[in-house]
Formats: sequence, C-alpha cells, structure tokens
Amino acid sequence: MRVGICTLGCKVNTYESEYVINLLKKANYEISEFNEICDIYIINTCTVTNHSDSKSRKMIRHARKLNKNACIIAMGCFIEANKDKIMTDMEEIDIAIGNKDKSKIIDLIEKFFKNKTKIDDTYAYLDDNFEDMYIDSYNSRTRAFVKVQDGCENFCSYCIIPKVRGKCRSKKIDVAIQEIKNLVDNGYKEIVLTGIHTGNYGVDIGTNFANLLRETLKIKNLLRLRISSIEITELTDEVLEIIHNNDVIVNHLHIPIQSGSNKVLKLMNRKYTIEYFIKKIEKIRAIKQDISITTDIIAGHPGETEEEFATVIENIKKIEFSKLHVFPYSIRKDTKSAQLEQIDEKRKKEHTKKLIELSVQLEEKYMKKFIGKTLPVLIETDKEGYSFGHTTNYLEVKIKGNLKQSIIYNVKIIEIDYPYCIGQIC
Repeated sequence: MRVGICTLGCKVNTYESEYVINLLKKANYEISEFNEICDIYIINTCTVTNHSDSKSRKMIRHARKLNKNACIIAMGCFIEANKDKIMTDMEEIDIAIGNKDKSKIIDLIEKFFKNKTKIDDTYAYLDDNFEDMYIDSYNSRTRAFVKVQDGCENFCSYCIIPKVRGKCRSKKIDVAIQEIKNLVDNGYKEIVLTGIHTGNYGVDIGTNFANLLRETLKIKNLLRLRISSIEITELTDEVLEIIHNNDVIVNHLHIPIQSGSNKVLKLMNRKYTIEYFIKKIEKIRAIKQDISITTDIIAGHPGETEEEFATVIENIKKIEFSKLHVFPYSIRKDTKSAQLEQIDEKRKKEHTKKLIELSVQLEEKYMKKFIGKTLPVLIETDKEGYSFGHTTNYLEVKIKGNLKQSIIYNVKIIEIDYPYCIGQIC
C-alpha cells in the first residue's frame, strides 16, 4: 500500500516522521509524495500557534479530498491538545495518535484495515517513559536529526507544549550514541541533536547535556555536530568549554530569546533577564569567533507596549543576532498569557513586520562579513544548474554547477544574493 506523509512543525516532528517512514519501509509499505493518490495518509501535526492548528486541520481535510477511501492518520501535538473531542470534531480522521504510541503505527494500521473501524489511540495523560525511537537512514543523505529528549517543564506562560509533550524524558545515553554512530557509519556528515527541551537532556536519568556532547564527540568520522536549539541558561561553563575545545561542533547556536524586554520576559515566565542574556552571548563570542547566533522571538505578547517594543528593538540590535525567527503571539487556551490583557492585532502585525525587516538587515550584515573568505560547505542538493549547501555557521551557499551531494567543498564567498551567499569552488 502507498503512504503519503505530511510533517508540520518542529525538528522533533521531522525526526518522528522519519522514524515512522523507517517502520513503514521495513513493513514493505511504499512511501509516496503526500499530494499523490495514496491508500494511507499520515499528518504529523503541530499546535504551537493558532496558525499551526489551522494548518493541521487543513492538511487532514486535504488528505481526505485526495482520496475519499484512504485511511487518514493524524498524530502529534494538535491531536494531543484536542484528544477529548478530536474524533467527533474531525470526521475525516480514521486513526488518532497523540504523543504516545507512534512506534505502534504498523499495528494500528493493520487493526484498522482488519476491523474497518476508527481508532482513537489517545490517552488521558502522558506517562513518564521516553518512547524509544531509532533511525539508521533518512531521505536526505547529508544531515540527520537524532531525538535525544522529549517533554518540557519550563512552563513559559504563553506555551502549550508542556501540556501536549509532558514531563522531560531522555533517551538513554548509550542508545543515543549507538544511533548516532550508526548514522555516521551510514555516511551522514552532520548530526543534529534535537528535543523539545534539548539542553535539559539527562535530568531524569542521572546525567546531563555536557556528558552527551562528550560521548558524541568520541564517535569516529563524525564531521559536524549541531545543536538544534538550546536555552541560554543551559549553556553552562561545562557546555561552553566543550564547544570551545571541539571544532566538530558547528559554529552556530540557536538560542531562543522570545523578547528583548525584561518586563515582557517576566510576564512570559522566562528564566533570565536581558542583562544575563547579553552577558552570556558575549562569553560565547569570546570563545567562538564569528559564531552565528540565531533566535526565536515573539511579537505582540501581552505587556509589549510601544515603549517596551522600542526596548526589544534596541536590545536585538545590541546583541546582533544573525537571524530572527519571528512569531506573532498566539493565544493558547489554558495558558497564563491568555488571561492577560491582549494587545490589538494591528499593533501585533506592525511589531511582527518590523522584526522581520530587522532580521533581514541582521542577516545581510552577518553574511557580508564572509565575502572573500573561504568556508567549508556541505553540499545538500542541486537545482537548475546550481548546487546548494550550508557552512558550519549555517550560511546557505549557492554554487554554479552540479556538485556531489554529501561532500564538503572549500568554497570562496564572492557576493551576497539574499538569502544566499554566492560561492566559488577553490
């Protein structure tokens, strides 16, 4: 049977979808493009914003329109958030899976086709066990994600994720290392450590993120190690020392700031002040020259007055991120921020637009620093006579010609054509 998969949301979802693809292939299912006519459609959903909810619903309904007789499987965070009513609200769904039992998807598919009855595989609560998933191959041949952690207990006031992902849970360190080793042995040049709260790895199993980094860096032939996202408070002296002393760890960190205003940070229940954040960034730059530091920022959170927004802009400029991932604040039911006085949509859109414009300025400024420099580029794809890849500091480079994928070339940056650096093989 043919299966089409649509993945929405974060890198953890990307990993979990790849895991499901691996299971399906081993069970002799044929993986097809999502928009083709398939016997089974799987939508791995997201619920981080209202827009995510809307897109999840849209893709579930789109799958039913593609083939009215197909089995529609919806899983993940949107399902978890709406598990009490999802099967009645969305009649298109044949199998509903929350954030548990994705590893049982083959059994659930076989049960559905045997009994021809809908299956609600959601639970009243998420247990405290890490659902082990293991991947040895990806559709991409260059970069592989490894999920080492799940759940979050930060309880930021705007965020629904602790509700839909549960408590912090970690993959056993020996299991994680074996998975990474197998991926490297299978030819993957770059490994990305990912989780819902990655830097909190190990809190439940008597270890920590620094130990995971140390063990990972012992793996022979690992060329690049990337951290998908990490909180500023988890960049401890121990972690920074490892980053400083190992060139295998790429020259890029994604560190969510969420706001540049202390007032708003407090309302968000973030665990730092802007002064703490800036001081830690200065420390990082002192040990890692020309590092790219990207971030997430929310525009229009309650409490973000024009005066506070001016402070946000001022501090973002002071920090000089190399890119901002901008998210308009989205009310999430049963969160503390939802109970606060909201700012109007017009002002929220204005703040979002200004932050996106600032991001472009910061990106171009950072990119221009590398004109005339030679950087190693991992080639990932080619299109219309050009090859594309990323440097360790996550610049996307466009090079004329069809180069071999999964090979690292030394490339001279000759000009900027936003959003690309234009490169030339040395």
